[in-house]
Amino acid sequence: MVQTIERESAPAAVPGRLVSRRGILRAGGAVALGAAVPAGLLLGGSRAEAGTLPGLALPTATTGIERFRVHVPEQALRDLRARLARTRWPDRGTASGWEQGVPLARARAIAAYWAGTYDWRPFERRINALGQYRTAVDGLGIHFLHVRSPHSGALPVILTHGWPGSFIEFLGTIGPLTDPVRYGGSAADAFHVVIPSLPGFGFSDKPAVTGWGVDRTAAAWDQLMTRLGYSRYVAQGGDWGSGVTHALAKLAPPGLAGIHTNFPTFLFDPPVSAVPTPAEKAALAQITAFTNTGAGYLKEMTTRPQTVGYGLADSPSGLAAWIYEKMAAWTDSNDAPEFGTRAALDDITLYWLTNTATSSARFYWEDPVTKRPSLSLPVGVSVFPRDIIRAPRIWAERCYSDLIHFNDTIPHGGHFAAWEVPGTFVREVRDTFRPLR
Repeated sequence: MVQTIERESAPAAVPGRLVSRRGILRAGGAVALGAAVPAGLLLGGSRAEAGTLPGLALPTATTGIERFRVHVPEQALRDLRARLARTRWPDRGTASGWEQGVPLARARAIAAYWAGTYDWRPFERRINALGQYRTAVDGLGIHFLHVRSPHSGALPVILTHGWPGSFIEFLGTIGPLTDPVRYGGSAADAFHVVIPSLPGFGFSDKPAVTGWGVDRTAAAWDQLMTRLGYSRYVAQGGDWGSGVTHALAKLAPPGLAGIHTNFPTFLFDPPVSAVPTPAEKAALAQITAFTNTGAGYLKEMTTRPQTVGYGLADSPSGLAAWIYEKMAAWTDSNDAPEFGTRAALDDITLYWLTNTATSSARFYWEDPVTKRPSLSLPVGVSVFPRDIIRAPRIWAERCYSDLIHFNDTIPHGGHFAAWEVPGTFVREVRDTFRPLR
């Protein structure tokens, strides 16, 4: 597959100072970049393999901050549509509804929409306008968005996604975070925003060796923030992003002032009291239900990510069902994500075009052991009503000695909170970090 890349050095940033479960943009004001220097057309590359249509070829990352742009060749999109048209479907199943997984009619409808209506190009144009970059950190090329606020005194924040999400989860929050005045807020709540792609996800490199779990990723994130010129910053994450954010807090680099999470990692190793409270009993029941009926994907990717990856890398319909099931189950809706099929397909198409279903699954394999956090730096927690498990306040109080924010009265939103309800998510981030400014 061929990809057009443009490289350029980014202006220096103005200094300002994540349990594991196995600048620079326009959005609300931006620092203008100089003219991009085309790097030419790259064919193949580190992701190309003989005998296959290769994944997107990425330029070799350096320790510099280099502008990154993507243009997917039409050949790759035609190949995607052709594969969708050749899908061999299973029978409809013996249970009604979602009891055995994504219903056949729903899976076929998604594939038909993907092949016949969905257009990747608007999304491609959107992300190319957002200040995408790549840099080598600890020997691995890391993709990230860097969007500086036009307001002086903005607080730098690094936002980390999870699976089966991507940096896409946070796109709707960039404008309100960087330019709150434009969205009816106060300049005092402005952030400089950094949104990296996890190793093996999206446009970040795929690790060629073991060891890239949450701890190493967290250390890389601190290096990234330092490289961008931020001597003091805060961090946020949900799902795997929560794992990385907690690992970063455990590392406690001098620049980290506090963290916020919408999915505390202690949920997989809860600090239960001898006699559980009603709130604890409710959360334990959710954990049991998730383990018994919703965690098959987790067990497979924690133990055999390479095996499940063959089918996901070969069949776009299979990949769509694998990911979409989680979007439908973990969001604040019954049948489909609130953020819509088109937005869901932006994420699924990113996984397909970069051929990262397998490499992202290996992130689970890297961290098979649950680690309950015990943190002393400031922590904020937001509990969304349709998340997989709702964290009780008492567990947060037992794990975080400096719990500066806890909200479990949010009316809408699920596991992909930033994506589903970006306005609410932004308010929670602002409320958490306002005392740290």
